[in-house]
Amino acid sequence: MLIDETLDEGDTASTTVYEVVVNDEEQYSIWPAEQPVPDGWRTIGFAGPKVEALDHIETVWTDITPLSVRRAGAQSTS
Repeated sequence: MLIDETLDEGDTASTTVYEVVVNDEEQYSIWPAEQPVPDGWRTIGFAGPKVEALDHIETVWTDITPLSVRRAGAQSTS
C-alpha cells in the first residue's frame, strides 16, 4: 500500500500530532489530535507525527477491503 507521506503547508512533524482513527468499515485515517474526531470515527490509541501515524496505519491495515464487503464475501462462500 502506498501512502503519501508529504507534509501539508503549515504541517510540521515536530508540532502536529495526529491520532490514528478507524471507522465502522475498519478503514483507517489520521486526524489532528487537537481537533474532535468526526462522527463515525474513533481513535485506536496511537498518536504521533504524521509520518509515524501513517507508518502505523500501513502496519495494521493489512486488508483495505471494507468490512461490509469482507462479510458479504464470507457469507457467499459459506
